[in-house]
Amino acid sequence: MGREQRPARRDLLIGLVAILAVILIPLVIFVPLRSPATPGDPWNGVPEDLGHVDHTALMPGPYETGQDVTKACLECHPDAGDDMLHSEHFTWLNPPVNVDGEEIAFGKANALNNFCLGVQGNWPKCTSCHAGYGWSDETFDFNDPANIDCLVCHNQSDAYAKGDSGNPAEGSDLVAAAQSVANPSRWNCGQCHFDGGGGNGVKHGDLDDSLIYPDETIDVHMGEYDFVCTDCHTAIDHQIMGTSTSVALDARNEIFCTNCHDAKPHTDERLNGHTDAIACQTCHIPEYALKDPTKLWWDWSTTGNDNIPDDHYTYLKIKGSFVYDTNVVPEYFWNDGTSDRYLLGDPISTDGPTALNAPNGDITDTGSKIWPFKVHRAKQPYDTELNILLQPKLAGDGGYWVDFDWSLALELGGEITGTGFSGEYGFTRTDMWWPITHMVQPAQEALQCDDCHGDGGRMDWEALGYPNDPLFSGGRAELGLVGGGQ
Repeated sequence: MGREQRPARRDLLIGLVAILAVILIPLVIFVPLRSPATPGDPWNGVPEDLGHVDHTALMPGPYETGQDVTKACLECHPDAGDDMLHSEHFTWLNPPVNVDGEEIAFGKANALNNFCLGVQGNWPKCTSCHAGYGWSDETFDFNDPANIDCLVCHNQSDAYAKGDSGNPAEGSDLVAAAQSVANPSRWNCGQCHFDGGGGNGVKHGDLDDSLIYPDETIDVHMGEYDFVCTDCHTAIDHQIMGTSTSVALDARNEIFCTNCHDAKPHTDERLNGHTDAIACQTCHIPEYALKDPTKLWWDWSTTGNDNIPDDHYTYLKIKGSFVYDTNVVPEYFWNDGTSDRYLLGDPISTDGPTALNAPNGDITDTGSKIWPFKVHRAKQPYDTELNILLQPKLAGDGGYWVDFDWSLALELGGEITGTGFSGEYGFTRTDMWWPITHMVQPAQEALQCDDCHGDGGRMDWEALGYPNDPLFSGGRAELGLVGGGQ
């Protein structure tokens, strides 16, 4: 090689190295490199973010309706339509489960709760967070893919909001929304799940607007590591993992911490000994509603009083009296991932509050673990002759929020749900359990021994089935149970 050629080749190599550095250094900085896989590394269970395609040129519009946007989406994503038509986010029903010999499809569409009570008859208001357009009554077409709302999960602009019956709110810019679509963000999921029950943080206790931009003291996964919901609630063909005992009769889609973490993750074997009987969440979520308050009590019997001023956190004429709180210590129960669900038409309890979804499991079941729960307590209408809970019609013609006439609202609700109404009503206590699984704290903030054991500990050991504090009695092992913690 001639001397005059060497500088040129050297310069070429230097140039290539510089180009590679420009390409690779940002990748190393901004992309979590998860291969080769390290055994026990939680990142192995987290899906990689594949990015998204800029849709600015792909969705030029104009669009007159939400359905027009969906039709344009389906031109490039034809399979997504059928996927969504069979998804629980669209049907609001889980696949049928055998209950006492009867196959029952159960979900948000036909569940009774002790918040806004039920969807049936109240569709225009309840379905404002439905992943569809136009569900205003029982005639809604669940087989038409044009009725799917793609934007509610994928819009990343400030130009779109949902209104009554799930239709775009007045003033929504459908072109701007369609051009902004990307992978779902915490805000996408939160606009429905953070605001369930009629407002921010009302239902869950561990889901509220503080999770849109949290720091690690609110939730270590979302705050420190910038997780989005779909990092844990993964989806295949728009079937999203995750279940809620508020609207499910089985644990088919349950998500586990061990999807990413080892079952025995601690260096201290005394801590690993707890994992057979205690859920990770019990120690790692010491409190919930860390910033925004959550509702703990709702009394429908006090509605309709013009002499009590309306206040979101204490009283509303249309909804009754409330109690909210923050930094709430959970209540603890054995839980096998399923619940014993109250169904419309079931008799109410005669020896205490009616449990709407009490968790199944106990100390004798080695498939159960002690879990943290928010328990929402309420007084809601029931039929004093039929001895059943009633779901009233609240919104629209004849609804309680219009006429403030319980008899009329309950009669209409009985016709819609098929439970009937004797004409006699009262109000009875109900309890509803919400498992606490978000707002996970950094490891150093987890519960310590004396938080649960010894004088002043937070656990009611006798209620959990122990003869006394298992620190001193040997826990499940003393009871002769297999796989017991402690």
